[in-house]
Amino acid sequence: MPTIAENIAAVRARIETAAGRAGRSAADVQLIAVSKTHPPEVVREAVAEGLTVFGESRIQEAKAKIPELPGKLKWHFIGHLQTNKAREAVELFHMVQSVDSVRLARELDQCAGRASRTLAVLLECNVSGESTKFGFKPDEVMAALAELNSLRRLEIQGLMTMAPFFEDPQDARPVFRALRELRDRLQQQHGIPLPELSMGMTNDFEAAIEEGATMVRIGTAIFRPTS
Repeated sequence: MPTIAENIAAVRARIETAAGRAGRSAADVQLIAVSKTHPPEVVREAVAEGLTVFGESRIQEAKAKIPELPGKLKWHFIGHLQTNKAREAVELFHMVQSVDSVRLARELDQCAGRASRTLAVLLECNVSGESTKFGFKPDEVMAALAELNSLRRLEIQGLMTMAPFFEDPQDARPVFRALRELRDRLQQQHGIPLPELSMGMTNDFEAAIEEGATMVRIGTAIFRPTS
């Protein structure tokens, strides 16, 4: 079985190839290593290969793990966040990628204010229409963006989505395209820069990059069993 170092090298090569097909630079695509469920010693192997940005989706797990790892790392919260966990998320994470309601945004803003910091966030959008997915519907985020942008302690950097799982990754392409087009409409309508598009995971990140992803969230392809 390949090592984590070999897995990372393979993922980087795939990112570079996909970016090249789209006429983009691989440097414009940030690799978020999804480290949820993996212990600190495994994360350290990824750090040794130069990875610096990691994604977690459970507050309790992150509280135990983050202090055990180098302070230079950046941590993104990528799971569903309950409002009663907002204070801890502000304390632990550099970015919350999964802001899926105005209520959660307001709570994060208040917690960031009390912590005297600004929190980078992405707005999670349900562009696939799946009832099991969290996130703003396109019309909801259109209506809410002005209020969200007025929250002084939140820095809205872009959008995030989770595509349905497809056996053929190309079937996810319309979902990624829809998020990019939604971002473009939001920028045009509100005059707010939204440079980041977090979309694509192990099964489909190449299609996401070709459709404009600036962040890809990769777990299995990096941390799959190595023995």
